[in-house]
Amino acid sequence: MVFDLLRRLTAPNPEPLPYDDARLALAALLVRIARADGDYAGIEKTRIDRVLAHRYDLSDPDAQQLRAEAEALEAEAPDTVRFTRAIKDSVPYEDRLHVIEALWFIVLADGTRDSEEDSLLRMIAPMLGVNDRDSNLARKRVEASHPGA
Repeated sequence: MVFDLLRRLTAPNPEPLPYDDARLALAALLVRIARADGDYAGIEKTRIDRVLAHRYDLSDPDAQQLRAEAEALEAEAPDTVRFTRAIKDSVPYEDRLHVIEALWFIVLADGTRDSEEDSLLRMIAPMLGVNDRDSNLARKRVEASHPGA
C-alpha cells in the first residue's frame, strides 16, 4: 500500500487520492512536521494518534497502526510538495483548515514553536491553499483550546 501510494504521488499528473490514501497522506504529513526538528518525541506520536483517532473515528490501536504506516511512507517519500498536493486535491478547503489546525497541534506539542517545524508549517499552509491569516487563526484556536500546547 505504501509503495503504491508513493508511485501515485510521484506520478507526473497524480489523480485525486481515494479516502484511505488521502488519510495516509495526511498522517504522513503530520509525521513529517513532527520530525522536522530532528526530535520525534513521544508526545508528538501521542498527539498524532489523537488527531487520527478523532478525525477518522479510529480506535487507539487503529490510529497507532495508521501512524506506523505513515511513518514508513514519510521516510520513503521524496518531498512535502507531493503530500500537500495530494491532500489539496482530495480535501475541501474547510477540511484543509482542520488539517492546518492538526499540524499546529503537533508543532505545539512540546510547548515551543521550534523554528524548523514552524518554517515547514509556514511552507505547507500555502501549498494546501490556506493563506497566512487562516493559518494564524488556526494556530490561535489550537493555543486557546489547548493551553500550553
